[in-house]
Amino acid sequence: MLNFALCDDNVNIMNRLEKMLENIFIKNNIEASVSYKTSSSIDMLDFVSSNKVDVIMLDINLKSDKTGLELAEAIRKINKDSYIIFTTAHLEYAMVAYKFKTFDYLAKPITYDRLEETIFRLFDDVNGTPKRYIKLDNKNTIVDANEVQYIVRDGMKLVFHTASRDYDIYSSFTKFQDKLPDSYMRCHKSCVANVLQIKDVEPVSGTITFKDGSSCDIGPKYKSDLLEVIKNYGIFE
Repeated sequence: MLNFALCDDNVNIMNRLEKMLENIFIKNNIEASVSYKTSSSIDMLDFVSSNKVDVIMLDINLKSDKTGLELAEAIRKINKDSYIIFTTAHLEYAMVAYKFKTFDYLAKPITYDRLEETIFRLFDDVNGTPKRYIKLDNKNTIVDANEVQYIVRDGMKLVFHTASRDYDIYSSFTKFQDKLPDSYMRCHKSCVANVLQIKDVEPVSGTITFKDGSSCDIGPKYKSDLLEVIKNYGIFE
Protein backbone atom coordinates (compact mmCIF):
# COMPACT_ATOMS: atom_id res chain seq x y z
CA MET A 1 0.00 0.00 0.00
CA LEU A 2 1.40 3.37 -1.05
CA ASN A 3 0.41 6.46 0.92
CA PHE A 4 -0.11 9.74 -0.94
CA ALA A 5 -0.08 13.20 0.68
CA LEU A 6 -1.36 16.33 -1.09
CA CYS A 7 -0.60 20.00 -0.45
CA ASP A 8 -2.35 22.80 -2.35
CA ASP A 9 -3.70 26.15 -1.16
CA ASN A 10 -6.69 25.81 -3.48
CA VAL A 11 -8.96 23.40 -1.60
CA ASN A 12 -11.22 22.79 -4.60
CA ILE A 13 -8.28 21.80 -6.80
CA MET A 14 -6.88 19.59 -4.05
CA ASN A 15 -10.22 17.82 -3.54
CA ARG A 16 -10.55 17.28 -7.30
CA LEU A 17 -7.03 15.85 -7.41
CA GLU A 18 -7.87 13.48 -4.55
CA LYS A 19 -10.98 12.22 -6.37
CA MET A 20 -9.06 11.67 -9.61
CA LEU A 21 -6.38 9.72 -7.76
CA GLU A 22 -8.94 7.55 -5.97
CA ASN A 23 -10.68 6.82 -9.29
CA ILE A 24 -7.35 5.83 -10.86
CA PHE A 25 -6.52 3.55 -7.92
CA ILE A 26 -9.91 1.81 -8.04
CA LYS A 27 -10.06 1.54 -11.83
CA ASN A 28 -6.60 -0.04 -12.07
CA ASN A 29 -6.67 -2.13 -8.86
CA ILE A 30 -3.79 -0.12 -7.43
CA GLU A 31 -3.01 -0.56 -3.73
CA ALA A 32 -2.73 3.12 -2.78
CA SER A 33 -4.66 5.81 -0.95
CA VAL A 34 -4.58 9.52 -0.17
CA SER A 35 -3.73 9.43 3.51
CA TYR A 36 -3.36 13.18 4.06
CA LYS A 37 -4.13 16.54 2.43
CA THR A 38 -3.58 20.08 3.60
CA SER A 39 -3.19 23.66 2.38
CA SER A 40 -0.52 24.38 4.99
CA SER A 41 3.17 23.81 4.29
CA ILE A 42 3.84 23.65 8.06
CA ASP A 43 1.21 20.95 8.57
CA MET A 44 2.54 18.99 5.61
CA LEU A 45 6.09 19.09 6.96
CA ASP A 46 4.88 17.97 10.39
CA PHE A 47 2.95 15.08 8.84
CA VAL A 48 5.87 13.90 6.71
CA SER A 49 8.15 14.11 9.76
CA SER A 50 6.07 11.67 11.78
CA ASN A 51 4.28 9.46 9.24
CA LYS A 52 5.11 7.06 6.43
CA VAL A 53 4.51 8.90 3.15
CA ASP A 54 5.46 7.34 -0.18
CA VAL A 55 4.26 9.98 -2.66
CA ILE A 56 3.99 13.73 -2.01
CA MET A 57 2.16 16.00 -4.45
CA LEU A 58 2.96 19.69 -3.96
CA ASP A 59 1.64 22.87 -5.49
CA ILE A 60 4.68 25.04 -6.24
CA ASN A 61 2.98 28.41 -5.83
CA LEU A 62 1.72 27.87 -2.27
CA LYS A 63 0.35 30.95 -0.55
CA SER A 64 1.68 29.68 2.73
CA ASP A 65 4.67 29.94 5.05
CA LYS A 66 6.82 28.24 2.39
CA THR A 67 6.55 27.85 -1.36
CA GLY A 68 6.23 24.35 -2.73
CA LEU A 69 9.92 24.43 -3.69
CA GLU A 70 10.97 25.50 -0.19
CA LEU A 71 8.74 22.82 1.28
CA ALA A 72 10.32 20.19 -0.98
CA GLU A 73 13.77 21.29 0.15
CA ALA A 74 12.72 20.94 3.80
CA ILE A 75 11.13 17.54 3.14
CA ARG A 76 14.29 16.23 1.48
CA LYS A 77 16.24 16.98 4.67
CA ILE A 78 14.07 14.51 6.60
CA ASN A 79 12.91 12.15 3.86
CA LYS A 80 15.15 11.35 0.91
CA ASP A 81 13.08 8.47 -0.47
CA SER A 82 9.51 9.71 -1.00
CA TYR A 83 8.43 10.43 -4.56
CA ILE A 84 7.72 14.14 -5.09
CA ILE A 85 5.36 15.30 -7.83
CA PHE A 86 4.90 19.04 -8.37
CA THR A 87 1.72 20.68 -9.65
CA THR A 88 1.56 24.29 -10.86
CA ALA A 89 0.27 26.60 -13.56
CA HIS A 90 3.67 28.32 -13.73
CA LEU A 91 5.71 26.44 -16.31
CA GLU A 92 8.84 28.49 -15.61
CA TYR A 93 9.34 26.55 -12.37
CA ALA A 94 9.60 23.19 -14.12
CA MET A 95 13.40 23.00 -14.37
CA VAL A 96 13.96 24.26 -10.83
CA ALA A 97 11.52 21.65 -9.48
CA TYR A 98 13.68 18.73 -10.64
CA LYS A 99 16.43 19.87 -8.31
CA PHE A 100 14.62 18.11 -5.46
CA LYS A 101 14.68 14.59 -6.94
CA THR A 102 11.30 15.25 -8.49
CA PHE A 103 9.55 12.31 -10.10
CA ASP A 104 7.24 14.38 -12.29
CA TYR A 105 5.81 17.84 -12.94
CA LEU A 106 2.10 18.28 -13.71
CA ALA A 107 0.93 21.50 -15.32
CA LYS A 108 -2.43 22.86 -14.16
CA PRO A 109 -5.18 22.30 -14.94
CA ILE A 110 -4.35 18.63 -14.41
CA THR A 111 -6.18 16.26 -16.73
CA TYR A 112 -7.25 12.77 -15.76
CA ASP A 113 -5.26 11.14 -18.58
CA ARG A 114 -2.07 13.01 -17.74
CA LEU A 115 -2.39 12.13 -14.05
CA GLU A 116 -3.10 8.47 -14.83
CA GLU A 117 -0.02 8.35 -17.06
CA THR A 118 2.10 9.67 -14.19
CA ILE A 119 0.67 7.15 -11.74
CA PHE A 120 1.39 4.29 -14.17
CA ARG A 121 5.00 5.45 -14.57
CA LEU A 122 5.36 5.83 -10.83
CA PHE A 123 4.23 2.25 -10.23
CA ASP A 124 6.48 1.01 -13.00
CA ASP A 125 9.34 2.73 -11.20
CA VAL A 126 8.29 1.27 -7.85
CA ASN A 127 8.09 -2.23 -9.36
CA GLY A 128 11.55 -1.77 -10.81
CA THR A 129 13.13 -1.14 -7.40
CA PRO A 130 12.63 -4.38 -5.44
CA LYS A 131 15.05 -3.20 -2.75
CA ARG A 132 12.29 -0.97 -1.46
CA TYR A 133 8.97 -2.30 -2.72
CA ILE A 134 7.70 -5.79 -3.43
CA LYS A 135 4.97 -6.37 -6.00
CA LEU A 136 2.87 -9.23 -4.66
CA ASP A 137 0.51 -9.98 -7.54
CA ASN A 138 -0.76 -8.82 -10.93
CA LYS A 139 -3.29 -6.49 -9.32
CA ASN A 140 -0.62 -3.94 -8.36
CA THR A 141 -0.64 -5.00 -4.71
CA ILE A 142 2.59 -3.47 -3.42
CA VAL A 143 4.15 -3.69 0.03
CA ASP A 144 7.04 -1.65 1.38
CA ALA A 145 9.89 -4.14 1.92
CA ASN A 146 11.02 -2.25 5.01
CA GLU A 147 7.61 -2.68 6.66
CA VAL A 148 7.50 -6.48 6.39
CA GLN A 149 8.47 -8.25 9.63
CA TYR A 150 8.55 -11.73 8.12
CA ILE A 151 7.07 -13.94 5.40
CA VAL A 152 5.57 -17.29 6.41
CA ARG A 153 4.27 -20.15 4.30
CA ASP A 154 0.73 -21.21 5.13
CA GLY A 155 -0.26 -24.14 2.97
CA MET A 156 -0.32 -22.91 -0.63
CA LYS A 157 -0.07 -19.28 0.46
CA LEU A 158 2.68 -16.90 1.50
CA VAL A 159 1.72 -14.45 4.25
CA PHE A 160 3.63 -11.15 4.31
CA HIS A 161 3.28 -9.93 7.91
CA THR A 162 3.57 -6.20 8.66
CA ALA A 163 2.79 -4.30 11.86
CA SER A 164 -0.44 -2.98 10.36
CA ARG A 165 -1.80 -5.95 8.39
CA ASP A 166 -1.09 -9.27 6.67
CA TYR A 167 -0.96 -9.76 2.90
CA ASP A 168 -1.56 -13.33 1.73
CA ILE A 169 -1.06 -14.58 -1.80
CA TYR A 170 -0.88 -17.94 -3.57
CA SER A 171 2.80 -18.30 -4.32
CA SER A 172 6.08 -19.85 -3.17
CA PHE A 173 9.38 -18.67 -1.73
CA THR A 174 11.10 -19.69 -4.96
CA LYS A 175 9.16 -17.10 -6.98
CA PHE A 176 10.06 -14.29 -4.57
CA GLN A 177 13.64 -15.07 -3.58
CA ASP A 178 15.13 -12.83 -6.29
CA LYS A 179 12.76 -9.94 -5.49
CA LEU A 180 13.63 -9.68 -1.80
CA PRO A 181 16.22 -7.28 -0.31
CA ASP A 182 19.47 -8.62 1.13
CA SER A 183 18.11 -8.06 4.65
CA TYR A 184 15.62 -10.95 4.16
CA MET A 185 16.98 -14.22 5.55
CA ARG A 186 15.54 -17.73 5.61
CA CYS A 187 15.18 -18.67 9.27
CA HIS A 188 12.96 -21.74 8.93
CA LYS A 189 11.77 -23.96 6.10
CA SER A 190 8.44 -22.11 6.34
CA CYS A 191 9.63 -18.61 7.19
CA VAL A 192 11.79 -15.75 5.92
CA ALA A 193 12.70 -12.98 8.38
CA ASN A 194 13.47 -9.33 7.69
CA VAL A 195 16.64 -8.99 9.74
CA LEU A 196 16.16 -5.22 10.09
CA GLN A 197 12.84 -5.81 11.89
CA ILE A 198 14.23 -8.27 14.46
CA LYS A 199 14.08 -7.10 18.07
CA ASP A 200 15.44 -10.15 19.85
CA VAL A 201 16.71 -13.68 19.18
CA GLU A 202 16.66 -16.59 21.62
CA PRO A 203 19.06 -19.16 20.13
CA VAL A 204 18.36 -21.78 22.82
CA SER A 205 14.58 -21.80 22.42
CA GLY A 206 14.91 -21.03 18.72
CA THR A 207 12.65 -17.99 18.67
CA ILE A 208 12.81 -14.64 16.88
CA THR A 209 10.88 -11.67 18.26
CA PHE A 210 10.16 -8.81 15.86
CA LYS A 211 9.74 -5.09 16.53
CA ASP A 212 5.94 -5.30 16.38
CA GLY A 213 5.89 -8.03 19.07
CA SER A 214 5.22 -10.93 16.69
CA SER A 215 7.51 -13.96 16.61
CA CYS A 216 8.54 -16.98 14.57
CA ASP A 217 10.69 -20.08 15.00
CA ILE A 218 14.29 -20.66 13.95
CA GLY A 219 14.97 -23.95 12.18
CA PRO A 220 18.13 -25.74 13.42
CA LYS A 221 19.70 -25.87 9.93
CA TYR A 222 19.28 -22.09 9.50
CA LYS A 223 20.41 -20.95 12.96
CA SER A 224 24.15 -20.44 12.41
CA ASP A 225 23.74 -18.56 9.12
CA LEU A 226 21.00 -16.37 10.58
CA LEU A 227 23.07 -15.43 13.64
CA GLU A 228 26.04 -14.61 11.42
CA VAL A 229 23.90 -12.29 9.25
CA ILE A 230 22.44 -10.59 12.33
CA LYS A 231 25.97 -10.08 13.65
CA ASN A 232 27.08 -8.51 10.35
CA TYR A 233 24.10 -6.12 10.34
CA GLY A 234 24.99 -5.09 13.89
CA ILE A 235 21.39 -4.64 14.97
CA PHE A 236 22.11 -5.63 18.57
CA GLU A 237 24.51 -3.72 20.77
